[in-house]
Amino acid sequence: MIRRAVVVGGSGAVGGLFVSCLANSDVELLVVDGRPPEDGRLRYEQGDITDFGPELAEDLAAADLVVLAVPEPVAVAAVKGLAAVLRPDALLVDTLSVKQRIVESILADAPGVEALSLNPMFAPSLGFEGRPVAAVVVHDGPAARTLLDLIRLWGGKVVPVTSQEHDRLAGATQALTHATLLSFGLALSQFGISTTELRQIAPPPHNVLLAMLARVAAGTPEVYWDVQAANPEALAARQALADGVRRFADLLATGTEEDFAAMLHEVRDAFGPELEHYRDTCARLFESA
Repeated sequence: MIRRAVVVGGSGAVGGLFVSCLANSDVELLVVDGRPPEDGRLRYEQGDITDFGPELAEDLAAADLVVLAVPEPVAVAAVKGLAAVLRPDALLVDTLSVKQRIVESILADAPGVEALSLNPMFAPSLGFEGRPVAAVVVHDGPAARTLLDLIRLWGGKVVPVTSQEHDRLAGATQALTHATLLSFGLALSQFGISTTELRQIAPPPHNVLLAMLARVAAGTPEVYWDVQAANPEALAARQALADGVRRFADLLATGTEEDFAAMLHEVRDAFGPELEHYRDTCARLFESA
């Protein structure tokens, strides 16, 4: 059972998601952050998880679950100190978007603590319902399995991965996606056409791209920087994107219509059995674009 939890960074978007869901699951909560949570009913302590005092140490020692919803440098620096105060049956969780470094840190500095490395693969405001949560099981145990069951109860789809698999998949699903959208935005800016002009005439594909670009552009820079700068697979993703643009431009400069058709078939074949699913998803998106 998870009865008491400490959420570090619980006033942020990801931490707030876990705070809300854990509170609704009747878990007693302490939020540790630089600013109080919006819900004034929650216990709150301002503290440094990398250098905590005796009062916070007592709360951590009593916790069944500690969630680190903080930047990577803070989470990595906190692991050794947490391992010294957490009970062996307590669960340590991080929510970082890059996994290999934090998992190495847990393996080295917290060998006796149950540990999960989670990444909700969606904007926290959307909620868990029907959405994937990548889960690296670092040290398995009853508390780890209980939390994964809770995430499923909240509607999340738990996807087990290794830390290396996670970072490679995140390189494609996050780093490559964001790089594509932001490169599209830079190209639009260079093209010199305003979005007001575009909105008057843009067909559904362009409107969907603009909508996704706007979501990224309106987001928190630190989040998108972390996806690009911290993931060891992000460079390869950006290089693949640049190579794809160059290959496409070269084909149009020197190829034929038959070459273009072959390229389109290559892209289509890469979908495999998922082609129909994504084609139908696009059709539904276009209904409101």
